[in-house]
Amino acid sequence: MWKSHPKALPYLFLSEMWERFGYYLMIGIFTLYLKDVEAGFAMTEKEASDLYGTFIALVFLTPFIGGLIADRYLGYKKSIVMGGIMMGAGYFMMGIHSLPMLYVAMTLVIVGNGFFKPNISTLLGNFYNEDQYKEKKDEGYNIFYMGINVGAFICNFFGAALQILLGWQYAFMAAGLGMFIGVIVFLLGTKHYGDKTEKKGIQEGDMPFSKIVLYILVPSVVFGVIGWLIKGVQSDMNLDSSIFGSDSTDAFIFACLPVIYFYGSLYFKAKPEEKRPIGALLSIFAVVILFWAVFKLNGSALTTWADRYTDREITGTTQVVFSNLKLAKDIEYKKDSTELYDASFRLQKENGAVKKVVDYPVYFRNVAKSKTPQEGSTVSIWATNLSQSINPGWVIILTPLVVAFFTFLRSRKKEPSTPTKIAFGLLISALSVLVMIAAVHIGSNGMEKVSVWWLVANYGIITIGELFLSPMGLSIVSKLSPKNITALMMGGWFLSTSIGNKLSGVLASMWDQYDDKANFFWVNFALLMFATLLMFALVKNLNKVMKDHGIN
Repeated sequence: MWKSHPKALPYLFLSEMWERFGYYLMIGIFTLYLKDVEAGFAMTEKEASDLYGTFIALVFLTPFIGGLIADRYLGYKKSIVMGGIMMGAGYFMMGIHSLPMLYVAMTLVIVGNGFFKPNISTLLGNFYNEDQYKEKKDEGYNIFYMGINVGAFICNFFGAALQILLGWQYAFMAAGLGMFIGVIVFLLGTKHYGDKTEKKGIQEGDMPFSKIVLYILVPSVVFGVIGWLIKGVQSDMNLDSSIFGSDSTDAFIFACLPVIYFYGSLYFKAKPEEKRPIGALLSIFAVVILFWAVFKLNGSALTTWADRYTDREITGTTQVVFSNLKLAKDIEYKKDSTELYDASFRLQKENGAVKKVVDYPVYFRNVAKSKTPQEGSTVSIWATNLSQSINPGWVIILTPLVVAFFTFLRSRKKEPSTPTKIAFGLLISALSVLVMIAAVHIGSNGMEKVSVWWLVANYGIITIGELFLSPMGLSIVSKLSPKNITALMMGGWFLSTSIGNKLSGVLASMWDQYDDKANFFWVNFALLMFATLLMFALVKNLNKVMKDHGIN
């Protein structure tokens, strides 16, 4: 597999695999840790989802700046190593049970990811720009993308075992160790990188970095501060302290306003021949925000679904295997002091303190009567974060099939255009939400736990949507962007992902507001269908723009 590719590919593949191992291990346990009453921060669903949404939004915002700095000043090697070390340190610090330390750790991960993620992908592309490898570029990126998902798949098994055996801190430490292994592997491949890691410097037509700082970064920071302060910080005495649900959401939305204005100005100030491609890209950016808003619920609302509404009991051989691998824990069916939840699993607090009650463990709240154990007996349940391996597992299985499907259509000259693929990706993603609506009805709105196969089916369908949309988005940006602002337009793609991620946190924070959980998923379905209809309405014009530029 490797022989016909650059010698650097195995090192970049393994570096990215270990980096994603650390990132997705952390994401898989993040909200569970925040909500843990005993060893975490006893956050409510709203509090944890809001912080999660802000975190993953900022993680996808910094690659724009990190990529520019590497391009013009630091070079790719220094940026990747520096970013990796910062992320690894951040993961190690996350397990320290202190809220200020958690925020410091999150900041390190956010900034570190900005330096690591865009630059290792750019470095890979540099090798495939050589004539001898150009024809292998798509295959090389497919191999690289597989590394991402192998790391994302295996990490949750380590996270589960370490959390069960030793606690949250050691699971976070495993994420940090994975990141440091990724940096070491990257450095081991140095002799194969040649001059490909060198900075490009400022090219003719590039927007000066000082101008980017002045027109984008400074206004964003100022507006973000205004958004945070505009109604004060929430407290028991000042419950209505925000405009859009939380102070962090207010800050993020306000901070995005200057950036959105800036991208709009690129269109209005563009040369006549560049207006249509820039307009096409901006319309795609706007539409895919809603995809990311629903897709990124995997780390919040869908993790809650796995934790509270999914039957995780295992028996027989499965129980023996999972127990030996420390992927399951035993819980006893007897009354004891435990945290108080209402009928909809909303954590009950009074003056910021968690209320306690003598009751059975919360897992048994909605176990089917036929599966209720005898008093004093124990059952084994698999670790909640293992559900986070379902999506990357599907990516590994489905990627070759989707690639083969489009290859078959291409051979028949029937391959759809990139905008058409994105439109169908949105439609398929919307259909995945119907699976969760059915799951809510099967479980009588949470009165009984449902099979994990509902989650498996949901993730399987939305993964097809992801494979139709995500790689296509990056492809269309590289194809349509005017050369002098390609980096800025790639930043626009990351910006749309970032806004979508934050909107995902906003959606998840509304989970507790819906007594009927089907309505929560109907909202998600409506958002995706709106995006689908909008994209199909744009397809004809987008196809024409691409055709005029000689692109499919």
